Amino acid sequence: MCRWQGSTTLLAAYLASQLLALLALSLLQVPVWQQVMGMTLCLLHAGWVIPRRILLSHPCAVSGLRRDRDGWQVFSRAQGWQPVQLRPDSLALPGLIVLRYRRPGRFCSEGLTITHDALEPVQHRRLRVRLKFSRRRWAAAE
Repeated sequence: MCRWQGSTTLLAAYLASQLLALLALSLLQVPVWQQVMGMTLCLLHAGWVIPRRILLSHPCAVSGLRRDRDGWQVFSRAQGWQPVQLRPDSLALPGLIVLRYRRPGRFCSEGLTITHDALEPVQHRRLRVRLKFSRRRWAAAE
């Protein structure tokens, strides 16, 4: 079982990309209402993503992962431990883990990014190894 915290590295990268998107929108030669609409959508996206996926301050934010005899489970404060099926497009790199999963009964997959500063270095390495070499890691939750 491992639990992680919000990432300042991921926050900095997200804010830099948001700044570039807002700059690009301001430089486009389109009507002002389209610029305002695009900027509003960018800010709404930031308001949804930052607490749920980056800082993990929202009660529904996923902040833990474990594997037991029933399979993989993710943790959020609002819903507790929930079974998930890890997806084959999950990625475990030395400084970054992209965890893709699907909850039972849902059509779409979800994903989250766990950077090196969200976990202790030893825990980050153990999670990477476990994700790479775990048997039945893509098996559906039971």
